[in-house]
Amino acid sequence: MSSPSDSEFRHETWSSNRMFLLAAVGAAVGLGNLWRFPFVAGENGGGAFVLVYIGFVVFLCVPIMVAELAMGRRGRGSAISSMRKLSQEAGARPIWRSIGWLSIVIPLIGLSFYCVVAGWSIDYVFKAATNSFAQFDAEASQDMFDDLLQSPLRLLFFHTLFLASAVFVVARGVSRGIEVISKIMMPGLFILLVLLALNSIFNADIERGLEFLFRPDFSKLTAKVVFLALGQAFFSVAIGVGVLITYGAYVPENVSLPKAALTIGLVDALVALLAGIVIFPVVFSNGLDPAGGPGLIFVTLPLAFGNMAGGHIVGLLFFILLFFAAFTSVVGMLEPVVSWLEENRAYSRPKVAMFAGFCGWLLGIAAALSFNVWSEITVPDVIPLLEGKGIFDLLDFIVSNLLLPINGLLIALFAGWIMTREAIWQELGMSSVLLFQYGRFILRYVAPLVIGLIFYTSLV
Repeated sequence: MSSPSDSEFRHETWSSNRMFLLAAVGAAVGLGNLWRFPFVAGENGGGAFVLVYIGFVVFLCVPIMVAELAMGRRGRGSAISSMRKLSQEAGARPIWRSIGWLSIVIPLIGLSFYCVVAGWSIDYVFKAATNSFAQFDAEASQDMFDDLLQSPLRLLFFHTLFLASAVFVVARGVSRGIEVISKIMMPGLFILLVLLALNSIFNADIERGLEFLFRPDFSKLTAKVVFLALGQAFFSVAIGVGVLITYGAYVPENVSLPKAALTIGLVDALVALLAGIVIFPVVFSNGLDPAGGPGLIFVTLPLAFGNMAGGHIVGLLFFILLFFAAFTSVVGMLEPVVSWLEENRAYSRPKVAMFAGFCGWLLGIAAALSFNVWSEITVPDVIPLLEGKGIFDLLDFIVSNLLLPINGLLIALFAGWIMTREAIWQELGMSSVLLFQYGRFILRYVAPLVIGLIFYTSLV
């Protein structure tokens, strides 16, 4: 059976600007905001880090997000077919089509290990619901987390449950799946954030938490902290993942992409800040270390929840919040792959969604087992940068430190130098020439330099 060409296939479009923004924010907001941001900020001085982070999101990341959305809307297809169309339109070399392929490979690999971590949130929802954190001490909290990591069956069960749920949503399409879940989970996420922030204001050490989060100590603003803030900004708003190009293809012509990108960036930063307001006052009021590293969420906070008034309810709400954030992100990661497979039309969307999910699930098995039965499998010491890394850490490094910076760099270069000025202008519909020139300057000069520096420092 012959398949129609990409140009003959028409994807769904968002039913409204509001639904597009909810879905896009849902894809951007995830573990990077609620898990990674608090511990990175905690390890790097708090306020000064936060200030630099917000600056990077607004002035650097937003122009790149605009470019991704514009490339997607102009291409009107999956990341691969959009880049094929845009390359042909610009008379560019085929090498630029690698942006499309990277935008499929990155989310597929990413969701494999992301779902393993996201599965931990389900396990901790059950633990919080059964008041398992009651009267915790530091050793008990660490032992609980270690027991989870050492249980391959539990890790695989929650990994499977999480990914299967995301496949079910994506299989239903844009209007009946992604929009529906975004309409439910994103308002729910913000309601939970506000409730937990109010708890921190009235029941925790809010003064120390706010001082830590918002009072900048510029003496701690080293080059390392600046690069960490930059990397966190890119990681947080999902630049280069392929989600924005894919979601951009579904955006109606009357939607302002610059306003949409700015909204997504600001809301994403707001969620990260609210997460800090939720977490740090609780940490300080229990005499715990805000620089708790990756264990801040799954070791430090359960200890706090177990020793605070109403900690049973607060802990339950927090891990439901974590689940919501992770789930909408995984839906966003799955959609680029499904969008590409769907264009073939040899199989229905539910079937290609299950196939894409199955591929991510298989790779995720290896990531889950790297904490226990396959923990001895590591990269040989003869391979620089990768030596000693287990399967999970290897997948994370490849995506976060190699593929994402490369794809982000290619996107900035393509939008800044390859796409014609007229093509970009038509998609943006901007009334301000000065704003257009600013964005083009960022894409041509600043973003490539900065992304190159991130790439270099992450390798060194």
